[in-house]
Amino acid sequence: MLARDGVFLEDLCPKSHARRWRHSLHHLTGRRCLYCGDPSESIDHVRPQSHGGPSVTENCVPACLSCNGSKGDSEAFHWYRHQSFYDPRRAMALKAWTEGDLRLAQRLLAWSRSGEATEGTQPTERIRAHQTRQAASPLWRWQIAS
Repeated sequence: MLARDGVFLEDLCPKSHARRWRHSLHHLTGRRCLYCGDPSESIDHVRPQSHGGPSVTENCVPACLSCNGSKGDSEAFHWYRHQSFYDPRRAMALKAWTEGDLRLAQRLLAWSRSGEATEGTQPTERIRAHQTRQAASPLWRWQIAS
């Protein structure tokens, strides 16, 4: 029997396919809003449907209800730059997502989450986490100075 000869659940219930697709998008971001990092409850169109944006993976990102509502039908990159929670790593992840590079988007989102984990720590701990290696020899110091 060929695959075309069978009856599939998607054929009988197209909402089942859409639901699995939406769940897979949420799974890619760890159920977090791509814009702010809060728990995602909806799917946002980067290029709004009112401006001709299609409902495809490259144009749909998980978003919290607050971000999705405040963005409305504006262009995502312009809107995101003007938000108080703007994070350049998340902006790069959004750009990678829209270009179809979901692996890079996931890595950038993981990178931004590691930065969020240090925000709850004490200021001295944050500084220590980002310090570079100290120069051990005078030659090293000379190379840095020149």
